[in-house]
Amino acid sequence: MSSIQSTSSGLDSTAVPGKVEVSVVIPCLNEAENIEECVHRSLVAITDAGLIGEVVVADNASDDGSAELAAAAGAQVVHEPRRGYGSAYLAGFAAARGEYIVMLDADMTYPFDDIPRFVEHLRDGAQLVMGDRMDNIQPGAMHWVNRYIGNPLLSGTLNLFFRTGIRDAHCGMRGFRRDILPILDLRTTGMEFASEMVIRSSKEKLDIRELPISYAPRGGESKLSRVSDGWRHLRFLLVHSPTHLFIVPGLATLLLGLLITLISLTQVSILGRQWNLHTTVAGELLVIVGTQIVALGICAHAYGTYFMAERDPWFDRMRARFRLEHGLMLGGVVLMAGLAVASVIVAVWINRGFGELSEERLAVTAATLIIVGLQIFFSSFLLSILGLRRRD
Repeated sequence: MSSIQSTSSGLDSTAVPGKVEVSVVIPCLNEAENIEECVHRSLVAITDAGLIGEVVVADNASDDGSAELAAAAGAQVVHEPRRGYGSAYLAGFAAARGEYIVMLDADMTYPFDDIPRFVEHLRDGAQLVMGDRMDNIQPGAMHWVNRYIGNPLLSGTLNLFFRTGIRDAHCGMRGFRRDILPILDLRTTGMEFASEMVIRSSKEKLDIRELPISYAPRGGESKLSRVSDGWRHLRFLLVHSPTHLFIVPGLATLLLGLLITLISLTQVSILGRQWNLHTTVAGELLVIVGTQIVALGICAHAYGTYFMAERDPWFDRMRARFRLEHGLMLGGVVLMAGLAVASVIVAVWINRGFGELSEERLAVTAATLIIVGLQIFFSSFLLSILGLRRRD
């Protein structure tokens, strides 16, 4: 459980109850070197712009006196013992009273004077305003790996999967309207929190805008880990996009397997030779694996829709057109086709007096059809079970 410690100072404008327009929320983990200055500059920016606001510092179990320094500087301090970037922000958001919330890191990298600019865009109707650092990064402010590899790769992947159009998706300075928090339903506790906010905003089709800002060298020791934090972001993007994680590679595997199988069974000459049993086995294996991956992808779409309140137009269209019975029928047809091919093999064996049998390719095809039919049949039941939670 998080706790709140409130203070007041000459610059603290939180004294007007119920009329706070902007809350600047700053997560803090052992930032004694910077936190006083961050709070002071935030309050000055708010006051100079004529805004009624507050600074909320979400202290993430610091042991260097950061919380006390922040409180003395005029911030409202929220104590969140559960470590994590997302945990700190969730606690800070819960304590913030402003109509608009501006997020800042406690490392002196972001321009405090731009806080009113974020508020201006929010007043103008924007629901999420993202800072864009990429054209004004001061020397030494961002490691070249992050600047030229990590950030472009992760932002590009996010845009590919979710079409956000955001250039700098992991900028830590951003602003949003408080009333979108129930819509976003943010849950992650680590660094992937930054990606979750953008993804959820995009899926909800909110008004997202970007604001060019500068980026300065940090004060104090960095808490980021390029490899582990980068992987956590990428992992989050993948698990929230079943289409790219499952459906696309699954369909590609399935189609490749069907092509290889067709070439092998029809004895078409490729590269000057015919492809026989081993090629058939490889093709049928790809068909089985591809079918399973696609089935997992559809189930993942169902889970996201029914249990995570995801908006998924593709899945909504599919569930409107197809029912359990359609899947059972398709699985049954494929299964019966496999049994029919197996029956042909048995008939050939009987016709030969139960003697030598060399119908390996037909046997592999029959086994594949039976397996795929069963996969479709039981995956349809699993989808139906997941759909029991559906409310519409």
